[in-house]
Amino acid sequence: MLALQHVVFPLPESPSYSKIIYDRKGEVVHAFLSPDDKWRFKTELKEISPLLKKALLEKEDKYFYYHPGINPASMLRALVKNVFKLKRTSGASTITMQVARMIEPKRRTYFNKAIEIFRAFQLECKYSKDEIFQLYINLVPYGGNIEGIKSASLIFFNKSPDHLSLAEITALSVIPNRPSSLKLSVNNDTIVTARNKWLKYFLESRTFGNNEINDAINEPLTARRNLLPRFAPHFSLRIKNSDAENISTTIDLETQRKAEKIVADYAQQLHIYGIQNAAVLVLDNAAHEVIAYVGSADFGNTTDGGQVDGIRAIRQPGSTLKPLLYGLCFNHGILTPKTVIADVPTNFDGYYPENYDSKFRGAVTVRHALENSLNIPAVKALNLLGKEKLIWQLEKCRFGQIKRDEKKLGLSMILGGCGVTLEEMTSLFSAIANNGVYAPANFLQHQKRGVQDTILSASSSFMLTEILSQIARPDLPTNWEGSTKLPRIAWKTGTSYGRRDAWSIGFNKRFTIGVWVGNFSGAGVPELNGAAVATPLLFQLFNTIDYNSPNEWYAMPRDCGIRSVCSETGLTPNHFCESIVNDYFIPLISSNKICQHKKDVAVDAKEQFSYCTHCLPENGYQRKWYTSPTPELQFWFEENNIPYNKVPPHNPDCERISEAGAPKIVSPVNNNEYLLEKQNPEPLQLSCQTDAEVSHVFWFINNKLLRKAKANEKIFFTPAEGTVKISCTDDKARNTDVWIKVRYVKL
Repeated sequence: MLALQHVVFPLPESPSYSKIIYDRKGEVVHAFLSPDDKWRFKTELKEISPLLKKALLEKEDKYFYYHPGINPASMLRALVKNVFKLKRTSGASTITMQVARMIEPKRRTYFNKAIEIFRAFQLECKYSKDEIFQLYINLVPYGGNIEGIKSASLIFFNKSPDHLSLAEITALSVIPNRPSSLKLSVNNDTIVTARNKWLKYFLESRTFGNNEINDAINEPLTARRNLLPRFAPHFSLRIKNSDAENISTTIDLETQRKAEKIVADYAQQLHIYGIQNAAVLVLDNAAHEVIAYVGSADFGNTTDGGQVDGIRAIRQPGSTLKPLLYGLCFNHGILTPKTVIADVPTNFDGYYPENYDSKFRGAVTVRHALENSLNIPAVKALNLLGKEKLIWQLEKCRFGQIKRDEKKLGLSMILGGCGVTLEEMTSLFSAIANNGVYAPANFLQHQKRGVQDTILSASSSFMLTEILSQIARPDLPTNWEGSTKLPRIAWKTGTSYGRRDAWSIGFNKRFTIGVWVGNFSGAGVPELNGAAVATPLLFQLFNTIDYNSPNEWYAMPRDCGIRSVCSETGLTPNHFCESIVNDYFIPLISSNKICQHKKDVAVDAKEQFSYCTHCLPENGYQRKWYTSPTPELQFWFEENNIPYNKVPPHNPDCERISEAGAPKIVSPVNNNEYLLEKQNPEPLQLSCQTDAEVSHVFWFINNKLLRKAKANEKIFFTPAEGTVKISCTDDKARNTDVWIKVRYVKL
């Protein structure tokens, strides 16, 4: 029977509620109107104090927990009074009846009163008393579009319901009887009169003690309409579709407000350069939780895209992926911090990367390359590791655009030739801060943590931290040099191609902070670079958010060791190595290759020629140690007139031909197609790399001699159309061939 009445005369659906976002301490971060444009915040019973519940029940329906939805005695009393005085002087609506009227508003007629009574019975059948009382405190009107105790408490008193005083509770209890004439902040004096009347009633009925009532009567009513908080707008919009009405997040409101103020002020200073925006994400390393989320410098700025969420926007990362690359190379035993790598012009199958300043340093350590963010060593490291390994790790770290583009990504990705977000990059650096263990960022309290993945060993993470925490590096902003307020952090900067994005991401034991600065329009700015523009903001944030933190830092893991290496190569020293330095390494993982930066060569008495075992004379020679640079380094030394202890040319009378060490043709690139203008074709360059003993090479085009040239000399020629065979033979008769296609076009 009860089920039938609900089917035939169904109750209106439960009301929709406003969304309210809380920080980790229960402070309101942001609030949204309900779908029907009401400020109606869902109030849980645990959110109200016993004092509030007691006052409401005494005033509205003291027998609420004892009647079946209507109070016959109250109805009879009201009827008698209304009949004898010929007007409505007393009401008899229970809390349940008031709920019925609020969920289905109708005109005040006797017929509608009957419907209200019927609905009250339905409510009592469907809900428990506590659930009905909860509906009441959520729907009670306070004028305009404000409904519910919690909404009124937050809007007019700027506090949660459980912090209301007896005077404030009583003031709120009298307003629903006349919400149009008793408006808080407008009719406060009238409300105080009505409030005090009920407070005296509470005293007479002994609901509250004499001291409580006197304090409440003497308490001034300071209610005024307050604007609800609008902090973390991008974050709040992102999570507002959560199932819950009251959303408890990991945001720390104090930190959020500080970050918003710092970003807004800092971005204002950059406007003079044409830089309009910035975004910041702060993560708690231990809990993997979002502490502050600033999507743009000014959410309300529609001119410069203030409502774009810069934390989720896909941008080019510049050099910020280099730490992960080198960490993976440490993991795989390919490199260590003191491994020497050549920073010289290099051709990677037609890809010619350059450094940020278009200069080259020759032989540098991995440590120096990362500290100075050199591009050539990074591309070489990726070529050694294999881009598939880097992409795989980035996919484990939930880099969405990387996963979508994986098939078309090349070596240039390590210099920023890919798409990432600030959230992805900050989470990645947080993994380095957590000994190489990655976990996705948490936004909600009590949220089930995502699956953790180990992307780097603790040793590799420690080596990266030691490198990135060094202060003596070029990306330290000039205005922070010598500053006593320089935070102790490890950080990496990045600048995208065309100076469209400036990055600086740093971490210490407690926090990881990611900073992006730029224009959402994608416009490049000459002054935009990570070191000069993003890092000062990063330092300022760390000094504000974590200024008084304990000076705790990372200790070397047990599976990390220190060994002696040759400073010339970073490899295990040989007997001829003179300069020895200490280097971190991973036992049983890091390479144990022996240094070979010198070689023992037999030369004539005047050191004009060198001999091999085939042509070594019986006497009249001597043995000496000579530097043995790689062909690319030797080529760079020769081209830049840098002296080194070069091996003399090989004995010209030697008749032995060795295939090992044949010239490497650097330009043109094998199997490439070259388009030349018909009217004014541009000559192609011929260049190669050779062994140190080689002094001359011979260039052939389609098996015909073009000319003889010095080993390091660049020459030019204009090819015929079609397939062209290019050959290079050194003065030891060792040969290399490449084939190219040439097509003439009209431009």
